[in-house]
Amino acid sequence: MSGLIGRKIGMTSLFDENGKNIPCTVIEAGPCVVTQVRTNEVDGYEALQLGFDDKNEKHSTKAALGHFKKAGTVAKKKVVEFKEFATEQKLGDLIDVSIFEEGEFVDVQGVSKGKGFQGVVKRHGFGGVGQATHGQHNRLRAPGSVGASSYPSRVFKGMRMAGRMGGDNVKVQNLRVLKVVSEKNLLVVKGCVPGHNNSYVIIQK
Repeated sequence: MSGLIGRKIGMTSLFDENGKNIPCTVIEAGPCVVTQVRTNEVDGYEALQLGFDDKNEKHSTKAALGHFKKAGTVAKKKVVEFKEFATEQKLGDLIDVSIFEEGEFVDVQGVSKGKGFQGVVKRHGFGGVGQATHGQHNRLRAPGSVGASSYPSRVFKGMRMAGRMGGDNVKVQNLRVLKVVSEKNLLVVKGCVPGHNNSYVIIQK
Protein backbone atom coordinates (compact mmCIF):
# COMPACT_ATOMS: atom_id res chain seq x y z
CA MET A 1 0.00 0.00 0.00
CA SER A 2 1.64 3.23 -1.15
CA GLY A 3 1.74 6.19 1.17
CA LEU A 4 3.60 9.09 2.70
CA ILE A 5 4.26 10.64 6.08
CA GLY A 6 2.95 14.18 6.41
CA ARG A 7 2.17 17.03 8.74
CA LYS A 8 -1.30 18.46 9.28
CA ILE A 9 -1.19 22.18 8.46
CA GLY A 10 -4.81 23.08 9.23
CA MET A 11 -8.29 23.36 7.78
CA THR A 12 -9.74 25.63 5.11
CA SER A 13 -12.46 25.41 2.46
CA LEU A 14 -12.68 25.30 -1.33
CA PHE A 15 -15.47 25.90 -3.81
CA ASP A 16 -16.24 23.13 -6.29
CA GLU A 17 -17.43 23.57 -9.89
CA ASN A 18 -21.05 23.87 -8.68
CA GLY A 19 -20.20 26.67 -6.26
CA LYS A 20 -20.56 24.45 -3.19
CA ASN A 21 -18.26 25.26 -0.26
CA ILE A 22 -16.30 22.13 0.74
CA PRO A 23 -14.42 21.91 4.08
CA CYS A 24 -10.95 20.46 3.60
CA THR A 25 -7.64 19.82 5.36
CA VAL A 26 -4.23 20.91 4.10
CA ILE A 27 -1.42 18.38 4.68
CA GLU A 28 2.29 18.84 4.02
CA ALA A 29 2.95 15.40 2.50
CA GLY A 30 6.62 14.50 2.23
CA PRO A 31 9.09 14.52 0.71
CA CYS A 32 10.05 11.26 2.41
CA VAL A 33 13.35 9.40 2.12
CA VAL A 34 13.54 5.60 1.83
CA THR A 35 15.63 4.81 4.93
CA GLN A 36 15.39 1.01 4.70
CA VAL A 37 14.12 -1.65 2.31
CA ARG A 38 12.76 -4.71 4.12
CA THR A 39 13.03 -8.00 2.21
CA ASN A 40 11.75 -11.53 2.75
CA GLU A 41 15.27 -12.95 2.73
CA VAL A 42 16.55 -10.71 5.54
CA ASP A 43 13.50 -9.56 7.49
CA GLY A 44 10.83 -12.13 6.69
CA TYR A 45 8.52 -9.57 5.09
CA GLU A 46 8.60 -6.88 2.43
CA ALA A 47 8.16 -3.22 3.27
CA LEU A 48 9.58 0.25 2.72
CA GLN A 49 10.71 2.32 5.67
CA LEU A 50 10.24 6.05 5.06
CA GLY A 51 11.65 8.95 7.09
CA PHE A 52 10.19 12.46 7.32
CA ASP A 53 11.17 15.80 8.89
CA ASP A 54 14.84 16.49 9.60
CA LYS A 55 16.10 16.06 13.16
CA ASN A 56 18.98 17.86 14.84
CA GLU A 57 22.05 15.62 14.90
CA LYS A 58 22.86 16.37 18.55
CA HIS A 59 19.43 15.07 19.55
CA SER A 60 19.94 11.73 17.76
CA THR A 61 21.63 8.56 19.00
CA LYS A 62 24.70 7.25 17.21
CA ALA A 63 22.78 4.12 16.24
CA ALA A 64 20.11 6.25 14.55
CA LEU A 65 22.72 8.41 12.82
CA GLY A 66 24.43 5.30 11.44
CA HIS A 67 21.08 3.92 10.24
CA PHE A 68 20.22 7.10 8.33
CA LYS A 69 23.78 7.48 7.02
CA LYS A 70 23.34 4.22 5.06
CA ALA A 71 20.49 5.91 3.18
CA GLY A 72 22.63 8.99 2.60
CA THR A 73 20.38 11.31 4.58
CA VAL A 74 20.26 13.16 7.90
CA ALA A 75 18.40 11.87 10.95
CA LYS A 76 14.60 11.99 10.72
CA LYS A 77 12.00 12.69 13.41
CA LYS A 78 9.30 10.35 12.08
CA VAL A 79 9.87 6.88 10.61
CA VAL A 80 7.06 4.64 9.31
CA GLU A 81 6.99 1.36 7.37
CA PHE A 82 4.65 0.80 4.42
CA LYS A 83 3.95 -2.76 3.27
CA GLU A 84 3.19 -3.67 -0.37
CA PHE A 85 4.37 -0.36 -1.82
CA ALA A 86 3.04 0.04 -5.36
CA THR A 87 6.35 1.06 -6.97
CA GLU A 88 9.80 -0.42 -6.46
CA GLN A 89 12.14 1.93 -4.59
CA LYS A 90 15.80 1.84 -3.61
CA LEU A 91 17.58 2.94 -0.44
CA GLY A 92 17.91 6.73 -0.39
CA ASP A 93 15.17 7.42 -2.96
CA LEU A 94 13.00 10.48 -2.44
CA ILE A 95 9.21 10.06 -2.61
CA ASP A 96 7.07 13.18 -2.86
CA VAL A 97 3.41 14.19 -3.07
CA SER A 98 3.30 13.46 -6.82
CA ILE A 99 2.36 9.81 -6.05
CA PHE A 100 -1.17 11.12 -5.35
CA GLU A 101 -3.63 12.32 -7.97
CA GLU A 102 -6.57 14.67 -7.73
CA GLY A 103 -9.87 12.82 -7.41
CA GLU A 104 -8.53 9.63 -5.85
CA PHE A 105 -9.35 8.50 -2.31
CA VAL A 106 -6.88 8.15 0.57
CA ASP A 107 -6.87 7.00 4.21
CA VAL A 108 -5.33 9.35 6.78
CA GLN A 109 -4.13 8.10 10.17
CA GLY A 110 -3.09 10.23 13.14
CA VAL A 111 -3.27 10.63 16.91
CA SER A 112 -6.46 12.39 17.96
CA LYS A 113 -6.40 15.46 20.18
CA GLY A 114 -5.98 14.64 23.87
CA LYS A 115 -8.84 16.03 25.98
CA GLY A 116 -7.65 15.03 29.44
CA PHE A 117 -9.72 13.36 32.16
CA GLN A 118 -13.41 13.65 31.23
CA GLY A 119 -16.68 12.52 32.78
CA VAL A 120 -19.19 10.08 31.34
CA VAL A 121 -21.45 12.72 29.74
CA LYS A 122 -18.68 14.11 27.53
CA ARG A 123 -16.73 10.87 27.12
CA HIS A 124 -19.58 8.42 26.42
CA GLY A 125 -22.60 10.61 25.77
CA PHE A 126 -24.59 9.71 28.90
CA GLY A 127 -27.86 11.61 29.13
CA GLY A 128 -27.67 13.07 32.63
CA VAL A 129 -30.67 13.78 34.84
CA GLY A 130 -32.88 15.15 32.06
CA GLN A 131 -32.96 11.82 30.26
CA ALA A 132 -32.46 9.69 33.40
CA THR A 133 -30.68 6.98 31.43
CA HIS A 134 -28.19 5.59 33.93
CA GLY A 135 -29.71 5.41 37.36
CA GLN A 136 -28.70 8.78 38.80
CA HIS A 137 -31.44 10.58 40.68
CA ASN A 138 -30.43 14.14 41.47
CA ARG A 139 -26.87 14.57 40.21
CA LEU A 140 -26.67 16.08 36.76
CA ARG A 141 -23.57 14.41 35.29
CA ALA A 142 -23.03 11.39 37.56
CA PRO A 143 -22.46 7.92 36.00
CA GLY A 144 -25.09 6.09 38.07
CA SER A 145 -24.81 2.41 39.02
CA VAL A 146 -21.76 0.48 37.79
CA GLY A 147 -22.82 -3.02 38.91
CA ALA A 148 -24.60 -5.18 41.47
CA SER A 149 -23.17 -5.90 44.93
CA SER A 150 -23.61 -9.56 45.88
CA TYR A 151 -22.99 -10.79 42.35
CA PRO A 152 -20.64 -10.32 40.54
CA SER A 153 -19.13 -8.19 43.37
CA ARG A 154 -16.89 -6.42 40.92
CA VAL A 155 -17.04 -4.01 38.02
CA PHE A 156 -16.93 -5.64 34.58
CA LYS A 157 -14.07 -4.79 32.27
CA GLY A 158 -15.05 -2.22 29.66
CA MET A 159 -17.58 -0.48 31.91
CA ARG A 160 -18.11 3.02 30.56
CA MET A 161 -16.77 5.34 33.23
CA ALA A 162 -14.87 8.62 33.52
CA GLY A 163 -11.27 8.62 32.35
CA ARG A 164 -8.77 9.96 29.88
CA MET A 165 -10.29 10.93 26.57
CA GLY A 166 -8.57 11.35 23.20
CA GLY A 167 -4.94 10.67 22.33
CA ASP A 168 -5.92 7.55 20.35
CA ASN A 169 -4.70 6.27 17.00
CA VAL A 170 -7.51 7.12 14.57
CA LYS A 171 -7.77 6.36 10.85
CA VAL A 172 -10.23 8.26 8.65
CA GLN A 173 -10.94 6.35 5.42
CA ASN A 174 -11.89 7.38 1.90
CA LEU A 175 -11.06 11.08 1.92
CA ARG A 176 -11.09 12.53 -1.60
CA VAL A 177 -7.98 14.36 -2.79
CA LEU A 178 -9.16 17.79 -3.94
CA LYS A 179 -5.83 19.32 -4.90
CA VAL A 180 -2.15 18.38 -5.18
CA VAL A 181 0.35 21.28 -5.01
CA SER A 182 3.61 19.56 -6.02
CA GLU A 183 5.91 22.60 -5.81
CA LYS A 184 4.99 23.11 -2.13
CA ASN A 185 4.45 19.41 -1.23
CA LEU A 186 0.86 20.11 -0.21
CA LEU A 187 -2.10 17.75 -0.32
CA VAL A 188 -5.64 19.06 0.13
CA VAL A 189 -8.19 16.40 1.17
CA LYS A 190 -11.93 16.73 1.73
CA GLY A 191 -13.10 16.72 5.36
CA CYS A 192 -11.14 16.60 8.60
CA VAL A 193 -8.27 14.41 9.76
CA PRO A 194 -7.33 13.45 13.35
CA GLY A 195 -4.79 15.40 15.38
CA HIS A 196 -3.87 18.97 16.17
CA ASN A 197 -2.16 21.33 13.71
CA ASN A 198 1.50 20.42 13.04
CA SER A 199 0.94 16.80 14.18
CA TYR A 200 2.26 13.93 12.07
CA VAL A 201 -0.17 11.96 9.92
CA ILE A 202 0.17 8.90 7.68
CA ILE A 203 -1.47 9.07 4.25
CA GLN A 204 -2.19 5.78 2.48
CA LYS A 205 -3.82 5.01 -0.84
